[in-house]
Amino acid sequence: MCEEKTQKNLTRSEAREQAFMLLFSKSFDDEPLEATIEDNSEMFEGGVCAYAQAVVMGIEAKQDEIDAEIGKYLKRGWTLARISRPSLAILRLAFYEIKYLDNVPNKVSVNEAVELAKKYTIDEYRFVNGILGSYLRNFEEN
Repeated sequence: MCEEKTQKNLTRSEAREQAFMLLFSKSFDDEPLEATIEDNSEMFEGGVCAYAQAVVMGIEAKQDEIDAEIGKYLKRGWTLARISRPSLAILRLAFYEIKYLDNVPNKVSVNEAVELAKKYTIDEYRFVNGILGSYLRNFEEN
């Protein structure tokens, strides 16, 4: 749960959706992450949740590593540039949660990512699920 200035509690799903929105917004500009968070904080009642802010900052710090990992699960000839911005933001979020957050069950990260893809993409949820399913199988084997 996230506690905000207005004492509004967010579910983890709502906090994850905030993180997705920040990542998606960041994909359109080169300004520092702090500025993106500040610019978008009015979009959320009570501001940006601490969980969302921490996750987005963690993703930015590990983005090259996360992107390289995502790239391993793309079909031959595909690059990250070919993935839509919403789907890439969702994949980065899920890969980060699976790899770096022990307090989020892996299957929850995948399920939440698929739900975000259903809500914010045009029929790309199968793609997101396939990439994450392959990654999760490999991640759990190692």
